[in-house]
Amino acid sequence: MGIGILTGSMEDTAPINATPAPSMEKPSIVSLYSDLSKLRLSMLVVVTTGAGFILASPLGIDWLVFLWTIIGTFCCASAAATLNQVFEKRRDTLMPRTKNRPIPAGHISAVHGFVFGMLLAYIGVAILSFGATIMAAGIALLTIFIYVLVYTPLKPITSFNTLVGAIVGGLPPLIGAVAASGTIGPGDWILAGILFIWQIPHFLALAWMYKDDYALGGFVMLPSVDESGELTARVSVMTSMCLIPLALMMTIVDATGLLFAIIGAILGVYMTMKSITFWRTRNRNTARSLFFASIIYLPLLLAIMLLDRQTIHWIEIGLDHAGR
Repeated sequence: MGIGILTGSMEDTAPINATPAPSMEKPSIVSLYSDLSKLRLSMLVVVTTGAGFILASPLGIDWLVFLWTIIGTFCCASAAATLNQVFEKRRDTLMPRTKNRPIPAGHISAVHGFVFGMLLAYIGVAILSFGATIMAAGIALLTIFIYVLVYTPLKPITSFNTLVGAIVGGLPPLIGAVAASGTIGPGDWILAGILFIWQIPHFLALAWMYKDDYALGGFVMLPSVDESGELTARVSVMTSMCLIPLALMMTIVDATGLLFAIIGAILGVYMTMKSITFWRTRNRNTARSLFFASIIYLPLLLAIMLLDRQTIHWIEIGLDHAGR
């Protein structure tokens, strides 16, 4: 989850005989734990959680609760990423893209990773329970459960695992929303929907670029079983197109203003055009272009959403003072 996205199980029965790949030089402790917790992915989860928190705080932000929410969410995201690697260790060893991760490379044992991941999960859920709300902690725990115990075992079985992974990526804004207000509003649901939809072309483009890697690891991804790439590209186009009306819906429900509707729609068109290019010419270059377009799309969309939301807040304050 992608938010990006998103592993086998410890009891995986696939006929894989692999030993940890030796590494010439052991990385630093900071580097090892950064890779183990998938720092960049975990930070993306934190950003989308923060966006959900701010969106659900029209009367102002409780910065202490915001801080606890960010810390707790980061711990939970890191826990899920760590446990994911524990359960995928044998398959990761077979893939050039992942064989140098801490566990398959032999720098950290699977038992160590499991204990570390469980400890992070406990700390994260506890922080959200006491520093934010029980509901926020519950959604975070559900996210870990789906990512590790549902998405991960499905990955070697069915290409529909991508949809399950996308659900996980759509949940962080809801964590932020319930931490801020205790409820989930229409705008929060739409933002979660945008993240869910966005992950599909984002991950399909990535899976297309590394389809040989995924095949070596025994993972069933749509590009791995869709030899022509026709279905992969069509799904990318259809889901990218859905981003356009979803951006407009944010404004319709008064979660954002006109600025977000306009720029959000433009960004959706941009994603759609890149998907169409991938559909017309299915190769690594067009898949990479779509992948990077998706990376550009999300931070810009979130930045515009927060800017637009804050502008609306300032206008509301001004009107309130003028009315007095």
